[in-house]
Amino acid sequence: MAASKKTFQRLLVTSALPYANGHIHLGHIAGAYLPADIYVRYQRLRGVKALYVGGSDEHGVPITLTALKEGVTPKEVIDRYHTANAEAFQRLGISYDIYGRTSWPLHVNTTQQFFNTLNAAGYIHTEEMELWYSPQLERFLPDRYVKGVCPKCGYTDANGDECESCGAQYEAHELLEPRANIPGDTSSPILRQSRHWFLDLPKFRDHLKTWLDSHPEWRANVKGIAYGWVNDLRTRCITRDTDWGIPIPVDDPDVANKRIYVWFDAPIGYVTNTRQWAIDNLNDENGWEVWWKDQDTRLVHFIGKDNIPFHAVIFPAMLMGQQDYILADNVVGNEYLNIFNRRTGQSEKGSKSRGNMISVRWAVDHLSVDAIRYYLCAIAPETRDSDFDWDEFMNRYNGELCDVVGNFVHRCLTMTVKNFDGCVPPADALEENDRAMLDAIPRQLDAIAEALEGFRFRQAIERFIELGRKANVYFDAMKPWVTRKTDMERTGATLYVCCQVVKALCCAMAPFMPEGAGKLADILNITLPKNGPDGGPDAWQEAITLLPVGSPINKPEALFPKLDKDQLAELAEAHERGEAT
Repeated sequence: MAASKKTFQRLLVTSALPYANGHIHLGHIAGAYLPADIYVRYQRLRGVKALYVGGSDEHGVPITLTALKEGVTPKEVIDRYHTANAEAFQRLGISYDIYGRTSWPLHVNTTQQFFNTLNAAGYIHTEEMELWYSPQLERFLPDRYVKGVCPKCGYTDANGDECESCGAQYEAHELLEPRANIPGDTSSPILRQSRHWFLDLPKFRDHLKTWLDSHPEWRANVKGIAYGWVNDLRTRCITRDTDWGIPIPVDDPDVANKRIYVWFDAPIGYVTNTRQWAIDNLNDENGWEVWWKDQDTRLVHFIGKDNIPFHAVIFPAMLMGQQDYILADNVVGNEYLNIFNRRTGQSEKGSKSRGNMISVRWAVDHLSVDAIRYYLCAIAPETRDSDFDWDEFMNRYNGELCDVVGNFVHRCLTMTVKNFDGCVPPADALEENDRAMLDAIPRQLDAIAEALEGFRFRQAIERFIELGRKANVYFDAMKPWVTRKTDMERTGATLYVCCQVVKALCCAMAPFMPEGAGKLADILNITLPKNGPDGGPDAWQEAITLLPVGSPINKPEALFPKLDKDQLAELAEAHERGEAT
């Protein structure tokens, strides 16, 4: 997949805003957050001025449902989970420049500006629609407040407007056997008319199609879903009957118990959070505009499959309606990370009710961050769903990262410190094998970079491991543990070459395993660039610059300690008991 051909001055990256009604789990990480973080870290190594924006989605119906079921306020729910998820992201090394909130007053301002601009331009109108109503509670029941049978696949626990099982979306009246999904409501819902505000998406059809046509390099899943929507565009309701959310900024008596719907305000959170970042870090209320309104900014969204319509159709239309905003240069949509059930031998969708999800907070309490990041990248669900499998997790981490990369680094540096006084040895007699290994370093780094530029993260980390494999082949062929007994000059040349590979591995692993890269950089006495949005020199290119003879090297430590089979079996059993959520 080719990257954008245009040269940009800066990069703005977003990841989908998770609902603040539960703990973030590894399925979320594999889909939208780890790929984005790897990409941002890589671009910053290249010296690119890159801003990474994320935050909590705090106005969704699932939040008010959680509040009702727990007997607390929605504010208590979002405060709890926003804090917990922000901490989980930080512990996993997801390097946001800001992790914001859609409950901020600034977000009310940003969202209402979007609404007013679209409304003034004639892109918003009102319609009467049939919605489910509770006679007992005397209130309308928005989407997840209603459950029933999916009219498309027959799934018996479908939401009021969409089915989680088959992905179908439908009108409220199409739901079969409806029932209320909130505590205390035992009545049967009925259909009643309610007036709502709609975004006229069909007016953007031609513009959307032209924009999509200009990006043939996008992933097939994103293009397929986006074109499917654009070819069948319909007006979309952007308000709901609820008192939780952003007030509708119109002078109309019907808005009293209605709010702007979450799917409209959530992606605007990217803009809000950029505004807040500029205020906090630049002390400039207008400093956000260059990131959203300058054509020299490249915007890239990272999302899961379920968010493709919003980021490849609806949010772009909303941006088009603002007149002066940029559009995404790429929408990177991943498939789902499922769970492999060891008892049944079957793949299962992650589900709270099944208790089979693995929360980030639980994972980082029991596993190293590098191990988690390595495995999730190695099995990234880029073109099809993939499975989290405990046995494969141990085999991939131990057999690849530990045995291939970690073992090479440790062997090379241990011999160097022991035999050459902790310094890079002289290379007075390089042979053909030595030069071939040195020549392989820039080629392999270029191959890793090419994969990252094309958003092929699985391939990128495979090419990183491949550099380690080549280094091990070289090390074994040159046998420095043998030559050190009779030919220290030859041994020095071999270890000189190996030290250069270690330096390249350090730089190359930084986007994937930042903790391990930081430890290795300290051992090599080199400095990796600060992971921030300011830009700078190309440290990736610097990785091919050779360590000078005599450069000090500290005593090495194990970068990637192996996972113990018995310990991992205990974790897998705890997960199967539902303790990992």
